[in-house]
Amino acid sequence: MNARLPAGLTAFVLAALALSAPARAERVDLIVRHASVVDVSAERVSRDRAVAVRDGKIVDVGADRSIAARYQAEQTLDAAGSYVMPGLWDMHMHFGGGPELIAENKALLPIYIAYGITTVRDCAADISPSVLEWRSAVASGALLGPTIFTSGPKLEGPKPIWKGTIEVDSPAEVEGALDRLQAMGADFVKITDNTLKPDIFLYALGAAKKRGLRTSAHVPYSLLLEDVVRAGLGSVEHGDYLMKAGSPQEAAITRDYVAGRITGAEVSDRLMDSFDPALARVAFRKLAKQGLFVTPTLNMSRIIAFLDRDDHSRDPMLALIGPGLRKTYDWRVERAAKADAAAIDRRHRKYALSTTLIPLMRDAGITIMAGTDAGYLNSFNYPGQGLHDELARYVESGLTPAQALRSATLSGPAFLGRSGAYGAVAKGKTADLVLLEANPLADIAATRRIRAVVSHGRLHDRADLDRMLADARAEASK
Repeated sequence: MNARLPAGLTAFVLAALALSAPARAERVDLIVRHASVVDVSAERVSRDRAVAVRDGKIVDVGADRSIAARYQAEQTLDAAGSYVMPGLWDMHMHFGGGPELIAENKALLPIYIAYGITTVRDCAADISPSVLEWRSAVASGALLGPTIFTSGPKLEGPKPIWKGTIEVDSPAEVEGALDRLQAMGADFVKITDNTLKPDIFLYALGAAKKRGLRTSAHVPYSLLLEDVVRAGLGSVEHGDYLMKAGSPQEAAITRDYVAGRITGAEVSDRLMDSFDPALARVAFRKLAKQGLFVTPTLNMSRIIAFLDRDDHSRDPMLALIGPGLRKTYDWRVERAAKADAAAIDRRHRKYALSTTLIPLMRDAGITIMAGTDAGYLNSFNYPGQGLHDELARYVESGLTPAQALRSATLSGPAFLGRSGAYGAVAKGKTADLVLLEANPLADIAATRRIRAVVSHGRLHDRADLDRMLADARAEASK
């Protein structure tokens, strides 16, 4: 005869047994253990943490022992001594150079991953169909490379010097161009000012804004910076355009340029000569309140400014660049070689002044986005490495390492409306991570000391990254 326990005692015993039984661990793809997690926004480091990843997303972050007890992983990385931070974003680069260079452009994609850049913003390409294909292939996991956001072809006026543009010369043509960009799935609109009429430039900004499209542009000398931002510009590409807002003579200089009384070079001279930091502080605060983003491309400015001094012929990174892309570098080199002493001095002065704009923008609250301008034509500004050089320039100019990191991890997602998915090592975020050998909050050079990269949830250890670079060298040497 079997003895029966009282009902209440039976329930108690069953509950106790359930509590004492080992919980079934939840399956994940990857756990990064014993890491120091860098919170870029809060500027702090949390020690001995673990990050659990599944299906390209971070499913949990917490104390190492707790995460290890709750999850069972297909792959585990012991990251003791490493610092884990969000993947880096290059918010201004270019694919291009014509159909004959499509393969060389595609070969650059793994280089970005090898340097910890998990997302890029293509600011206009003349090979947009290929870029759109790569964007989809990367997103599906069929192609190794950074997440791609692209403007597609840029908007320009009739007979522009740049290839691969959509020429617009009337409101109707602007609307047609925007229809076309939206149909191809462009992530934002890029506008330049080489031949575009000032009124059409402003119309394009307003028309894109009405459609809810983000805009990115050069700033014409024929328009006031404040008017351009008021019309709807979201992002100024190249920080030296902000010199306009710091000149008390901006309106007079603009009138003289429109009337044909001065050249572009003379505009630059007069803006530099009249620049007033106190006025710039006031103007920048107004621009910040309007939500302006700025991509300084400071390192590119430095490279161009000092082509008269610096010999890049033995740059190790040249070995990663295909011969066709390397050939496009000649254009800037040859132009720089023809410059007289006055032009060279102008380049040097312009770069020096550009560095002073960085802390002024920060103090005013303008959002700085790290971008390189790397790609075809832009000599010796190398994919991957260029972003680390850019961050170093920001720190040289007065930003803290944390502020520089924000420009490469938080600002890009904010501009593109993707802050919910990127910018932190946190639950629910995309699993794009960089593991570093040193603390980047203490020294910005630590971003170059990469131990591993997680891209779309897939781990690439140092051996993988080195293979990517070796493959790129082999491909470029063909």
